[in-house]
Amino acid sequence: MTNPTTQTSRPSDVYFFATCVVDQFFPGAGLDAITLLERQGIRVHFPEDQTCCGQPAYSSGFEEEARRVAAHQLTLFPNDWPIVVPSGSCAGMMKHHYPKLFAADPARKAVAERLSARVYELTQFLVEVLDFQPQDCGGDCKVVLHTSCSARREMGVHLTGRKLLAGLEKVSVAQQDHESECCGFGGTFAVKQPEISGAMVEDKVKALKATGAERVVSADCGCLMNILGHAAWQDQQAGRSEPSLPGEHIASFLLRRTGGGK
Repeated sequence: MTNPTTQTSRPSDVYFFATCVVDQFFPGAGLDAITLLERQGIRVHFPEDQTCCGQPAYSSGFEEEARRVAAHQLTLFPNDWPIVVPSGSCAGMMKHHYPKLFAADPARKAVAERLSARVYELTQFLVEVLDFQPQDCGGDCKVVLHTSCSARREMGVHLTGRKLLAGLEKVSVAQQDHESECCGFGGTFAVKQPEISGAMVEDKVKALKATGAERVVSADCGCLMNILGHAAWQDQQAGRSEPSLPGEHIASFLLRRTGGGK
């Protein structure tokens, strides 16, 4: 379901759109993603005035509010460089929904369409643009991959995430029974429907643990926050001092496995 991209050669510069979840809760994942890009010889530019992509308002039906947030982001990327986003859901919002938001505003629609063509989710950019070939420096490890609904259904980047993990020689990737199912986060959905969201994440955590993987990796920090938070709550209820389901953003995992992180 991905849109055709316009990138035909390896860029020297990119913009980095961190997402508000990374900025507020997982800053290390954002820094690791930037380091991964820089190690590939890319100059990474971080517009300091960036805010939320507008997805929470948009998915809740508040299009005017989403449009105001999105309009601000349209002003932040003046050069014709790729925009790399460490989240399939936020990348999906910017790539697929920004042009729709400004359908009645020809000038801004044109800007949104040009921006849309430059948006890449991080793993997609590493695989499709940089042809990143990770050299595994770690020991034997078993992980399980979780992809967000938008990453899978809007961006198709569960495939690029899989490819990156498959390129790590000593990493075994387990398959979970609920791979294509939502973790229950869904942004404001978890707030509006807490009982349903709680049941969904309960199923997801159970499926992830059943694989016997040492950790879960994901390219979406919203999902990680939900999954790891529920697993930590379970550990607390059981009196465990060590996490039963550790996890991290795929950028942090890749950086560490390729010798660039702790």
